[in-house]
Amino acid sequence: MSAALKQAAREAARMRRDEAHAAKGDKAAALIADHFMKAFSLAPQSCVAGYAAMGSEVDPAPLLTRLDDEGHICALPAIEERNAPLVFRRWRPGDALAPGRHGTREPFSCAERCLPDLVLVPLLAFDAAGRRLGYGGGYYDRTLAALRAGAKPVIAVGVAFSAQEAQDLPEDDYDERLDWVVTEREARRFSRSPER
Repeated sequence: MSAALKQAAREAARMRRDEAHAAKGDKAAALIADHFMKAFSLAPQSCVAGYAAMGSEVDPAPLLTRLDDEGHICALPAIEERNAPLVFRRWRPGDALAPGRHGTREPFSCAERCLPDLVLVPLLAFDAAGRRLGYGGGYYDRTLAALRAGAKPVIAVGVAFSAQEAQDLPEDDYDERLDWVVTEREARRFSRSPER
């Protein structure tokens, strides 16, 4: 798919997400937390990497608060190098955040690094095969590829409004698929086919 068509797809997806956020915002975040907690049985003190929501992204803070209350380790991403995988630093609800690149917020550099067991992934759109339309920077694709190449298995869970589901999203060789998506309607697992 050409860069112009992909950008047009991003703009359309962003509009759908903005509308869903305006209609469902905080209520959706609480429902997503409920669906996640019912779907996942995490080992004690699992490390779950979330993100600090920007704009109309679904806010994973209610879910991260519940995970923290259950004794799990929560972390948020940080961009230490351009065009490199993200790193994850420990974070607890209420911790102050530093400004990051691209308008993000991240834990301060002194925070302990964590290797996640599960990564909550922001997105613009997802489809029934687990493809994800991101923002075009490739950070999560590089990060998931690096984590999946390691010895420790990692689960990638998209966090989205149900209105963000699309049909047959474009996919490049470097794109990393989601294992699950959690919306205000459900937690859905994708089959991991070796074919793309």
